[in-house]
Amino acid sequence: MADEPPAAVREPGVPRPSGESGGAPGAGAPRVRPTSLAEAAEALGTAAREKQSLLFTGAGSALDWGAPVGRTDLVVETGSLDGLVSHAPEDWTVGVEAGMPLSRLQELLAPAGQWLPLDAPTERAGATLGGLLAGGDTGPRRLKYGGLSDLVIGATLVLSDGSVVRTGGDVIKNVAGYDLAKLMAGSLGAFGLVARLNLRVHPLPESTATVALETGDPGQALRAARAVMRSPLEPVAVEWEGERLLIRFHGTRESTSARGRLAAGLPELAGARVLGEEDEHAAWQALARLVAGEDGRTVLRAGTRPSRLPALHAELTALTRDTDMTARLVSGIAQGVHTVVLSGGEAADHAACVTAWREAVHAAGGSVTLRRRRAGVDALAASWGPAPSTAPVMRAIKRQFDPGGLCAPGRFHPWF
Repeated sequence: MADEPPAAVREPGVPRPSGESGGAPGAGAPRVRPTSLAEAAEALGTAAREKQSLLFTGAGSALDWGAPVGRTDLVVETGSLDGLVSHAPEDWTVGVEAGMPLSRLQELLAPAGQWLPLDAPTERAGATLGGLLAGGDTGPRRLKYGGLSDLVIGATLVLSDGSVVRTGGDVIKNVAGYDLAKLMAGSLGAFGLVARLNLRVHPLPESTATVALETGDPGQALRAARAVMRSPLEPVAVEWEGERLLIRFHGTRESTSARGRLAAGLPELAGARVLGEEDEHAAWQALARLVAGEDGRTVLRAGTRPSRLPALHAELTALTRDTDMTARLVSGIAQGVHTVVLSGGEAADHAACVTAWREAVHAAGGSVTLRRRRAGVDALAASWGPAPSTAPVMRAIKRQFDPGGLCAPGRFHPWF
């Protein structure tokens, strides 16, 4: 009789190509690809008994976010956890395994006239739903629909000891008082493995329209954005990409066309125009590529009060004026979600800008996440700034969910 197949496919460590940060996280570590929830639980339970540190990865589009991960004994790849668990079109819900790429889910939902209203910039890199939740990655349409954690109605996690934790449905282990989806959002794999998600979906819009206002002035962009937000036009996205303001609408063809014309007619948007279909698609794709960043660039994500945009733009301009760097500030201007992309210059220039601009954001009451950095920056600049007031809570959650400190060790250093 043939031997039983292993619980999950394991590979010995194979060196991965080095990136701009000096090497891919987990490069050279053995890798395991569970194909079911039970296999994932078994793999993590085995790792816990052997005290192996863990790194979770889907498409790998956010592995460099936060602080560099320390020693990795085992990489858990979720690419084979990509099944559709359930879909109830009449209830506007879908259940998926967390290794499913967002783009694949959209293809599955489209025949029912539905979609998950998420447009994260890492989608084009194959970002998975679990990875998007763990990274807290969102796109411009968060203005109307929120982030992925706002669309989650149930979640299944595997903790570092192999325990399965669920919210909703048949519960193996209750975790009373916790909203697991909110805890996992932005956790970068430090609390456990996201294995399954139950999601609320929305009607696929019949049409979209985008109004573009050419302006490199953050003050003018802020005034125009406020005018649109005060109007009854209900945009789904308002983004300033450093050179122009983009305002997007969803709905029927008649409503999006009418709202586009009305928006362009607002006094604060004098000179704006409604983009044609091809130009609209190209504009949002270009924005996604810019925010996602490329090798050799440094990318910072910040959250502040929207009114702080002009001051933060001025600070960034001053910091890069006498360097060989080019800085681009992109802003979800209606919500105060900003992305800075640095290119050119030396590692020391990038590091100095990261440190100083982060200090400016913190002084304004905001927060900053380092998402990507060019080679050499890690040795010159801290990955995280001062610990937030929530750090004690984060440490307490880490102790409860991952008492051995096995999941993504060092990701939030020095906070925990």
